[in-house]
Amino acid sequence: MNNKETETKRAERFEDLGLIQPLLKAVKEKNYTEPTSIQIKAIPLVLRGNDVLGCAQTGTGKTAAFAIPILQHLYHERRGKSDSRKIRSLVITPTRELAIQIAESFTNYGKFTGIHNTVIFGGVKQKAQTDALRQGVDVLVATPGRLLDLMDQGFIRLKDVEYFVLDEADRMLDMGFIHDIRKIIAKLPVKRQSLFFSATMPKNIVELSRKILRNPTKVEVSPEAPTVEIIQQYLYYTNRTNKKDLLFHILQNSDIKHVLLFSRTKHGCDRIVRNLKKQKIKAAAIHGNKTQNQRQKALAEFKAGEIRVLVATDIAARGIDINKLKYVINYDIPNISETYVHRIGRTGRAGEEGSAISICEPEENAYIKEIEKLIRRKIKVVKENPFPQTEKPMTSNEKKEWEKEKQLRKKEFFAARKNREGRSKPFKLSRKNR
Repeated sequence: MNNKETETKRAERFEDLGLIQPLLKAVKEKNYTEPTSIQIKAIPLVLRGNDVLGCAQTGTGKTAAFAIPILQHLYHERRGKSDSRKIRSLVITPTRELAIQIAESFTNYGKFTGIHNTVIFGGVKQKAQTDALRQGVDVLVATPGRLLDLMDQGFIRLKDVEYFVLDEADRMLDMGFIHDIRKIIAKLPVKRQSLFFSATMPKNIVELSRKILRNPTKVEVSPEAPTVEIIQQYLYYTNRTNKKDLLFHILQNSDIKHVLLFSRTKHGCDRIVRNLKKQKIKAAAIHGNKTQNQRQKALAEFKAGEIRVLVATDIAARGIDINKLKYVINYDIPNISETYVHRIGRTGRAGEEGSAISICEPEENAYIKEIEKLIRRKIKVVKENPFPQTEKPMTSNEKKEWEKEKQLRKKEFFAARKNREGRSKPFKLSRKNR
């Protein structure tokens, strides 16, 4: 592997990257004025046929960095051909939202090339997806589970794939997709160009990349640089029991019209939404327990301004791209510093203003120190705080007791809900007693 980051002459325009007119026309329509760092570094490499190991988070222009050169390859290969379309490019990504977004990017960038793409993911009926596959596609964007399912049913064969992209590899492993990825790779042709993108590069990701890539060139965009320079970051220290009240206090600011709020767990998301609705604040949650239709509806309503607060887990938020989103709130501080960078990168895009507000309880104080070490700056602490932090982090014994109490409360909650649902069911006579 070439561990040295590739050096590419600074390109100030997309024309400098050697792109064909149909792609330049599409880029111009999207009002892209100049390529981002990852695009400058990756596009020439992909056009030359290199395997690429890319370290870049969502929001850096990564999708265009692989979609545009792949479209150019496919355009040249299809010119003058009228035969049936086969899957020449496969893009694997962990979440439904991200898969949809990537497919939309291929559609936008490829609108003047005649290249067809489709997207497949679970959580919805497969008929529309299999109908699109039957008509023939050049580019397939997929989540691993649905891809393997349709492969097993005989709808998809990967023997013609020439360009393979594994996107958001770190999240893929976090979500337990490693065995699925290995099954998919085993079905790909040995002779192919492979592109591998991940926001972070821990040891297991590097090991996986070695099995997928052949003598790749590494391209890297430091995630913290654009984040810390553009986004205003604020920190409230509070106690665990006051988080809810502090959130209501923050949302009294009428300037915060539209906010993406992160919770650590699915149940946490639902609880926050219930509490916000009690305060007459329009909110919705997206997480893994929601159906695809529910997630798409919540996202559409948020983008349309019908919902003020969209509450999400980190995994569900992958792929959310909201133009001019000004506020992100970390209701729970992530224990992985890079996740913080990824979260707040949802705002402050394309040079727009952005603010990130974090609510930190005592058990999360250590996470803040790690985050500040990563981003190489102190996050501004808000002094005007009606709910300041007065408690100290729990001891290990206190944590154990607190976990026991939490589990007990959870059991009591679900038992009470089950009883309520049982009482609410209408009484029906059995067929025998009618």
